Amino acid sequence: MQPHNRILLLVAASVFMSTLDSSMLNVALPSIMESFNSPLALSEWVIIIYLLTITVLLLFWGHLSNRYGRGRIYNLGVLIFTIGTLLCCLASSITILILFRFIQGVGASMMMSMGPALISSVFPRAQLGRGLGQIGIATSLGLLSGPVISGLLIHWLHWRFIFLITVPVSVIVYLLGRNTPAITGEPQHNRTAVPPFDRTGGLLWFAAITLSLLVATHATALCCAGHPQYWLLTMGCLSAISAWVLLIFHESRTAYPLLPLDLFGKRFFSMGLLSATLSFAVLFFVLLLTPFYLRSVQQLSADQTGYVMMALPLCIFFVSPVAGRLYDRIGARTVASLGLALCLIGLLLLTTIEAATSPMTIALLLALLGFGQAMFLSPNSAALLSGVDPGQAGVTSSLLATARNMGMLIGTALAGLIFSLYFSKLTGGLDMKDYSVEYSGEFMEAMHGAFQVAALLAVAGMTASLLRGNKSE
Repeated sequence: MQPHNRILLLVAASVFMSTLDSSMLNVALPSIMESFNSPLALSEWVIIIYLLTITVLLLFWGHLSNRYGRGRIYNLGVLIFTIGTLLCCLASSITILILFRFIQGVGASMMMSMGPALISSVFPRAQLGRGLGQIGIATSLGLLSGPVISGLLIHWLHWRFIFLITVPVSVIVYLLGRNTPAITGEPQHNRTAVPPFDRTGGLLWFAAITLSLLVATHATALCCAGHPQYWLLTMGCLSAISAWVLLIFHESRTAYPLLPLDLFGKRFFSMGLLSATLSFAVLFFVLLLTPFYLRSVQQLSADQTGYVMMALPLCIFFVSPVAGRLYDRIGARTVASLGLALCLIGLLLLTTIEAATSPMTIALLLALLGFGQAMFLSPNSAALLSGVDPGQAGVTSSLLATARNMGMLIGTALAGLIFSLYFSKLTGGLDMKDYSVEYSGEFMEAMHGAFQVAALLAVAGMTASLLRGNKSE
């Protein structure tokens, strides 16, 4: 097998595992919440802690790759991901599960950070869009099979079994990586030439994101409790804002910033990252709330929910290769912006569904959203990676993955916050764990409100994509 095909296979396998894990957890979250009898604000941290860990650490691995090599960090990440996955299966409480998801996220961050950079290092630039389009197929396969596998396992066995599915694949990937010269034989850079890691920036980055998420996920409990604690919410907001201000101030003055400000000064780069963030935020609004709608309001079984959710990644599977080839011919601006426009149409249609809407209609709307996402993802990633110098590929790869996971975090946190605020207000202070059929009308109104906010994010993402310019090179 040619070296670039072997690297493509390994990276595709890691992408498959991480997306499979994410898509299975979205379908399984209602069952996990019921199993531990935990509120939505705590249960969604099973997803959030994984995304938070990835988002915080991606830039760290990007800088560390200059010292130890992309391949070595990638393969170690596969091993840590495998260990974390096994531990998740054994979790005895919701808090322990969240802790083990953190370990899993550490490994996933190492894989995600290095994957696109490894692809860009072995593929000619003229074929980069095609290579990333193949990764899009792996992404869609993980997203495609995740809901079905999760639904079947929950229906016939237990949600704990979803964490065992990726273990055989990850073990094979780790062993293949250890025997791939392009990974194990990657030369290390001269340590004296590698700039120091911005530890202060890293701590401020961690603090800003974590505080913001804590405020977003617990705002409902603080505001809608029997004794509202507005002072605590105010302190949390001020702390989060202070952390972001300090981060920006520090990064603008340090000699070796965590965030490469020179890249952010380029319009194609900053607008591409912003549109990627908003694209994934929109996607995770839908991925978080739709399974609850299908399970609670539509009263579908876990496996039926998986079949409906499969429509979104199924569309991504067929469209991603075409989108990559379109980028190679006409560039990112037109293709990616059109993709986000389709996402906007899908979201607007989702705001019109009712409790009695047929599952087939829901599946068609999810397919439209998946079509738009596929049209956006590969062209946007290829435009960013092809527009920077080869020496900046590692950091760019990390920033691209950071933008994606930041979007997932924003989408998950905002969707949970907005839905919970609506639902609590409409039901007199109830949480999603207290849902019963009599509250289906309140559920639908709360979900519509959340999807309307997601539509506004889609408009902002489409605008950012159009503002990138005609050429990223």
